Amino acid sequence: MENAIVTLKKGEGRALKAGGLWIYDNEIASIMGSFENGDLVIVHDFDGYGLGKGFINLNSKIRIRMMTRNQAQEIDGEFIRMRVKNAWKYRKHTVDTESCRVIFGEADFLPGFVVDKFSDVLVVQSLALGIDRWKEDIISSLKEILKEDGIEIHGVYERSDSREREKEGLERRKGFLGEPFDTKVEIVENGIHYLVDVRDGQKTGFFLDQKYNRQAVGRLCQGARVLDCFTHTGSFALNAGMGGAKEVLGVDASELGINQAQENARLNHLEDRVKFLCADVFDLLPRLEQEGEKYDVVILDPPAFTKSKSSVKQAVKGYREINMRGMKLVRDGGFLATCSCSHFMTYELFTQTLHQAAKSVHKRLRQVEYRTQAPDHPILWAADESYYLKFYIFQVCEEK
Repeated sequence: MENAIVTLKKGEGRALKAGGLWIYDNEIASIMGSFENGDLVIVHDFDGYGLGKGFINLNSKIRIRMMTRNQAQEIDGEFIRMRVKNAWKYRKHTVDTESCRVIFGEADFLPGFVVDKFSDVLVVQSLALGIDRWKEDIISSLKEILKEDGIEIHGVYERSDSREREKEGLERRKGFLGEPFDTKVEIVENGIHYLVDVRDGQKTGFFLDQKYNRQAVGRLCQGARVLDCFTHTGSFALNAGMGGAKEVLGVDASELGINQAQENARLNHLEDRVKFLCADVFDLLPRLEQEGEKYDVVILDPPAFTKSKSSVKQAVKGYREINMRGMKLVRDGGFLATCSCSHFMTYELFTQTLHQAAKSVHKRLRQVEYRTQAPDHPILWAADESYYLKFYIFQVCEEK
């Protein structure tokens, strides 16, 4: 069957032409030919100029996710293998591959598909209808490519349980792809051991994107008293402990997260210096302030306060509040590590919010460094959704 042809409106497709992979429903002038949702279609500019091929889905506001800029390109098993091989080759050049994100959706030109490798286990997340049809091909190609490098994958688990799938008209899925295995997987990152719960942990079980940011914070913690807020399974807290902190308190509202964090502390023989508390950070910080507590290093790694444009204003309030509280708890000359993992909270907006927070509590910020996500989560220019993590380390000084 021939591919249907989608023609864009005049003046539309700006993000696509700049290097992005998405075409929205309101950018399309016409569709010629028959297709089913999830099929490949050829995309033309308003004047008939070929822009490539992508998956169409009328259920989604993101109407087309592009697979290639070449409209004559055959999208087959060989093409998928080439994309997967390039993704793995890139990781080998840029990160420690013991545990890493092997495929990062649009940024690896496999839109809507994510694979995390935790030691010898793969965790898969498929978020778009078109790419979902290629799931088995992607996984089998990846297993073969890893095997060529002597890496035997012993289990694959699917975590396609995100609400994003519903926007594509897909039901959520979760479970083993192949033989069952123990879903608590031990990994080593920055020399620290973790048990990752790939079945019940958040997202795919562990946040690999902060790998080198954790290391950067750990370097500042020698002899320090540290507060790690939104600790999840304890990763920043443990890097602080391994960095020589004399006392670390990790806080999270999730009991599951705290139990895992305590288990991870024991795994690294850090339980005497790294303690965890199950509490709401927004409630706890004012209480610590009232009690006159001060820390040499405060870490703020909150979940995304906004997942849509419409809630950005509310999110700004949340980030401002949490950073004001955090800054007040830093001893004069101590350090604040703070971040936002929402791509709707842009670099400019996050920076401005931090500036306002510092001004409100009469603190002066000296920037130590600005960082983003680890290189296994590459930022594809013009694909704004791939640039989501903004991470600052500041020295916090009293206004004198």
